[in-house]
Amino acid sequence: QVQLAESGGGLVQAGGSLRLSCVGSKDTVNDIDMGWFRQAPGKEREFVAASTPSGVATYADFMKGRFTIARDNAKNTVYLQMSTLKPDDTAVYYCNAGGFLSDNYVPGYYWGQGTQVTVSS
Repeated sequence: QVQLAESGGGLVQAGGSLRLSCVGSKDTVNDIDMGWFRQAPGKEREFVAASTPSGVATYADFMKGRFTIARDNAKNTVYLQMSTLKPDDTAVYYCNAGGFLSDNYVPGYYWGQGTQVTVSS
């Protein structure tokens, strides 16, 4: 069983930056495609970004270069660097262990508990 734990959320002003971290309980996460999702109040959970173990990344269109996913396999950690944040980015952010099907990331069974990101205007 893989356990995932997110951290790094908080309150930030519009235009600011945050770096979210997702630590896996086992180094097996280093061999797994990993993704970030988010869920705003009253909305469905949506895809944000994903990365293969070698660091090949894919992003949701809405980010337009503002977010970057990165991995540190020595720390069993996947990061989501977010910049130029907007109030619409306010959501709970979750990491996930899943896989790619063709060019699309498919979420797997394992999710973290989420970390709250709030962007004030």
